[in-house]
Amino acid sequence: MSEEKLSYKTIVIYAGAFIAFLIGSGFATGQEIMQYFTAYGFKGILGAVVVFLLFLYVGVSFITTGFDKKFHKGSEIYEYMCGPYIGKFYDYFSIAFIYMSFIVMIGGAGATLNQQYGLPIYVGGIGMGILAFGTVVFGLKGIVDVIGKIGPVITVMAIGLGLTAIFQNPGGLAKASEIIPTMNLLKASSNWVYAALSYVGFCMLWLAAFMASMGSAAKSRKEASLGAIFGAIGFSLAVIIMALGLMANVELVAGTMVPSLILAGNIHPTLAIIFSLTVIAGIYTTSVPLLWSVVARIAEEKTQKFIIITGLLAVIGVFVGLNVPFDRLVNIIYVINGYVGILLLVIMLVRSARRIAAGKASNVKDAA
Repeated sequence: MSEEKLSYKTIVIYAGAFIAFLIGSGFATGQEIMQYFTAYGFKGILGAVVVFLLFLYVGVSFITTGFDKKFHKGSEIYEYMCGPYIGKFYDYFSIAFIYMSFIVMIGGAGATLNQQYGLPIYVGGIGMGILAFGTVVFGLKGIVDVIGKIGPVITVMAIGLGLTAIFQNPGGLAKASEIIPTMNLLKASSNWVYAALSYVGFCMLWLAAFMASMGSAAKSRKEASLGAIFGAIGFSLAVIIMALGLMANVELVAGTMVPSLILAGNIHPTLAIIFSLTVIAGIYTTSVPLLWSVVARIAEEKTQKFIIITGLLAVIGVFVGLNVPFDRLVNIIYVINGYVGILLLVIMLVRSARRIAAGKASNVKDAA
């Protein structure tokens, strides 16, 4: 039997889509990194390593399950993973959370253009709502093609910004462990372990249906699996380096709505302008699949109903996102829903353990 010929371009697009979906307003602005990792000092970096390991597990699980089961709708993965009753709860709950996360993206777009250019918050929010609507109506394939190519570029720029911020102020890292405990930084949880688990939890609720849909449409199980693996590696590396860059400059960025732009501006004013566009791109690549996930749960793609619901949800999201402070949106919506996501992680781990145990028992029986 000949070995499966892999398309490395497809693997990169899958990895890029994974990364692009997660690099939304929270990550790109630095607000999410501050609350989930930097606020805990070097223990937060340990948290990022835990996040990486769990992302490897859930990313591969979601996309390969989608490939194997060929779900009609990605949301069917919840019933497959959790059974009919708990699965139904996660199906409905995840849709509500994903839509709330879309609202966070709108707030992030408004905050970014406001901080960098002094534009009214509604300019960025309305603009992002229009962009998201315009892209979602093209359907899943168009979304994956677009964001899969943008994702790796944003990752490289985020890593570059973090490394430059560290090298520019290496002494800041040395004293960060002393300074951070004395600062009243907004935190995602009471300790770094809960913060890391909560982070994976809310990201899982984003990823599950989208990755399952992507896997269902994939032509190769191995390509899909490698895409998830490289996506987890790239995103986690960006998280760690950005967290260290923010730690090195924590006194400078503390209390700001868009910490990443402060880092960029501290390096060079022109870089702040360039990175502000990167932040907007990151918000765009997440807001689009978030909005699509909600609408696709309600209506079939390319239908008039799909287009109308997309427009309606975009308008409501813009209205709400522009009327709540961005840092509070991140803290309230992501943290609360993260704990619900942890339960899904536990269910998946138990299910995997049972499958392994059943496999061993079968092998023992066959050997006997």
